[in-house]
Amino acid sequence: MTKYVFVTGGVVSSVGKGITVASLGRLLKHKGLDVSVMKLDPYLNVDPGTMSPYQHGEVFVTKDGCETDLDLGHYERFIDLELTASSNVTAGQIYSTVIQKERRGDYLGGTIQVVPQVTDEIKNHIKTLAKESQADVVVVEVGGTVGDIEGLPFLEAIRQIRHEVGRENVYNIHVTLLPFIQATGEIKTKPTQHSVKELRSIGIQPDAIIARSDFDVSNGILDKLALFCDVQKDSVVVLPTVKSIYEVPLVLKNSGIDSVLTKHLQLELESSLEDDWGDMVTRMHVLQNTLTIGVVGKYTDLPDAYISVKEALNHAGVYNDTNVEIVWIQSEEIEKVGCESLLSNLDGIVVPGGFGPRGIEGMIKTAQYARTNNIPYLGLCLGMQMMVIDVARNVLGLESANSTEFEKDTNNPVICLMEEQKNVVNKGGTMRLGNYPCELNPDSYLNEIYGISSIKERHRHRYEFNNQYRDILAEGGLIAQGTSPDGELVEICQLDQHPFMIGVQFHPEFLSRPQRPHPLFREFIGITKNGNHNG
Repeated sequence: MTKYVFVTGGVVSSVGKGITVASLGRLLKHKGLDVSVMKLDPYLNVDPGTMSPYQHGEVFVTKDGCETDLDLGHYERFIDLELTASSNVTAGQIYSTVIQKERRGDYLGGTIQVVPQVTDEIKNHIKTLAKESQADVVVVEVGGTVGDIEGLPFLEAIRQIRHEVGRENVYNIHVTLLPFIQATGEIKTKPTQHSVKELRSIGIQPDAIIARSDFDVSNGILDKLALFCDVQKDSVVVLPTVKSIYEVPLVLKNSGIDSVLTKHLQLELESSLEDDWGDMVTRMHVLQNTLTIGVVGKYTDLPDAYISVKEALNHAGVYNDTNVEIVWIQSEEIEKVGCESLLSNLDGIVVPGGFGPRGIEGMIKTAQYARTNNIPYLGLCLGMQMMVIDVARNVLGLESANSTEFEKDTNNPVICLMEEQKNVVNKGGTMRLGNYPCELNPDSYLNEIYGISSIKERHRHRYEFNNQYRDILAEGGLIAQGTSPDGELVEICQLDQHPFMIGVQFHPEFLSRPQRPHPLFREFIGITKNGNHNG
């Protein structure tokens, strides 16, 4: 029978539930358990795909093409698995399904209410994931903060699951913040006590409390939390602020909470977290080299908008014994002050994905600067398209070259709307999404990087390289080195005679792992570090 671990959050949002869930998933996996993970998001959007990154951070894409919360990226990176649409459920999805069922008459004329129809639908999603994954343990993060009105149906649903499957098959963890009062020099437990009180009023008693703190926490504080929250002391864990999120599994392991959890769930297993995870974390703090990498994008005021890019760069840095210092650069600033003052001190440049015309000219200038100054450049999705426009304009002299996304009637549409997208009306969930195959030129540098000629990568785009310009762009040195199996869609471009200037139509950052960096990021950092040329 599948066991369930439910993780709720209290006191404030952004307290670290996602990293906690990812870390617990890793610990359980390395006890020999099959683990799956789910994020319940109480917002009414069906998915975050149409949200501004400033509202919700990065949109992470699963292998089956679901646009999801960025926490699923953490889950995949820590646990080293590939999730599906079943692992992200929003209130929008739940209410939409319930209303559709009502319109079809599935409820036989009954009155439709939050309890039981909405809560039943939430439970169905959770149990469906358990059935599909055949996992020993499903770890479920409830988004938001206890006390949020929109989160109540989700909390009621997980309360009911504990009642239905038995207390011995469910473990509730509450992640909270212990604030520090500077004036008195005290850590306060009262907000956590009130958060637990709120949770208990709903009918959920936490089995464990994970308390976030920026300061050392005394045994007296732990005793107080255990007493007033009615939790065993060995189930009260302090999670301090650490230098790297990848330290969190080690902190939780050292606390013993994984053993307490498996004992409660009657899953007595020998801990077997690999020593190389600890070795990796140790290496992170003693890297011998340093590189400055500029990320030039539209949403750099909120680095969480590019969290997978950041982590992929760090993974590649550890692999190459290099500390990657990221400089976040707004592409609009380049339009205002030019490239030299913002880009001249960089060792390498990444231009990530994005949508809409704002800041585009700054990205094109960035691609031009990297090209003419032999600075290693990695273009991701939109970043590849910026390479194409730069070469068309500034090498081939097609001054009007543009994407039809930004200039519908451009005379030289080197980037254009995909044929399959031309009759699409709705914006949500209608792009080219998820894993798609790509065939690499077997004699190319890309084939050397990957070590194989057939790959699969995650996509999220509507616009593509215009094949009518493939030959003329090749004359300008921009070579299509990877295409869809039928040869129709250009997936990878490489600029000839440059140290490293590669653009990809997909999002390789989604497949990078701490102990297995993505080949493109690994090579990008390696070339940048060594100053090598691929010819």
